[in-house]
Amino acid sequence: MLIDSHCHIAGPEFASDLDQVIQRARAAGLGRAFVILAADDEPELRQAEEVRSRWPEVRFSIGVHPHAAGTFSSDPADAARRVQQAIDAQPLARAVGEIGLDYHYDFAPRDVQQQVFREQIRLAHRLSRPIVIHTREAEDDTFRILEEEGAQNLGGVFHCFTGDRDMARRALDIGFHLSLAGIVTFPRALELKEVARIVPLDRLLIETDSPFLAPVPHRGKRNEPAYVSRVAAVIAELRGVSVERITEATDANFARLFVP
Repeated sequence: MLIDSHCHIAGPEFASDLDQVIQRARAAGLGRAFVILAADDEPELRQAEEVRSRWPEVRFSIGVHPHAAGTFSSDPADAARRVQQAIDAQPLARAVGEIGLDYHYDFAPRDVQQQVFREQIRLAHRLSRPIVIHTREAEDDTFRILEEEGAQNLGGVFHCFTGDRDMARRALDIGFHLSLAGIVTFPRALELKEVARIVPLDRLLIETDSPFLAPVPHRGKRNEPAYVSRVAAVIAELRGVSVERITEATDANFARLFVP
């Protein structure tokens, strides 16, 4: 079955038509989705219960995004405490994330982002959970922190991977998975298309990152889990395999990482 391995359908963008979004996902062949929650967003954490009641097969990942790291500048460890509280309250939580570094927007000071990232990796070690990585224009610091914090022993995924072959190799070499989103369908995403061809099938995941980054031909519209079928189709075409092969591989990879 198809799986959207990263989406934000507990956000306000889906509050008014959540039932229809889930119906379209199921009609597109999705069996489940991995819903990302922000530990510092109480409305989103509450809305997660609505998602769970309507789609019992979903699983959750909870973290403090690097954009929000500045909230914890005086006490970075408090970010990890907030994540732990949210995970303790959510029986379907399976990972810590999304966490990482974002130097494109720099919404939080970089040193604070780094420390909040470290604290959440340490939490993942304590909980024996995989991690979901967000990294943008911060490749070297991301890999340095992952190495220093022993993240190769946790495993997890680089979500919405947009790096080149060399970055893909770095992630694969430390045992992580790569999750490809709708960007792989963009005509000019040539390096990412090459990554899609070379990533081992047992390390591949697919996602929408809904409501962001809708794939062609839906580009510019609100993204939603049903559109992960388009991501799967493009990757299958790039690799010269069937969509069923991509579906089977990503299903198995997701189950190994995050389920039950």
